[in-house]
Amino acid sequence: MMETLLQAILAQVEQPKKDIEHNVRALLQEAVTKMDLVSKDELDRQKVALERAHQRLETLTAQVKQLEDALTTQQALK
Repeated sequence: MMETLLQAILAQVEQPKKDIEHNVRALLQEAVTKMDLVSKDELDRQKVALERAHQRLETLTAQVKQLEDALTTQQALK
């Protein structure tokens, strides 16, 4: 009889527990969805793209410097 009563009580407690767990999961999922999160893979891709852009910028800066130097030399010869 005690075992039956205990099982009945546990069954009554189990349903609210499942409901609360479901509601908490839904709230957490909604909160995460609202956040503007990106994956680690996307961060890695962006890092690679930024490194390439930085290298390209350094190359272009060096070319501009060479052109400026050539222009300065050319103007000095006149």
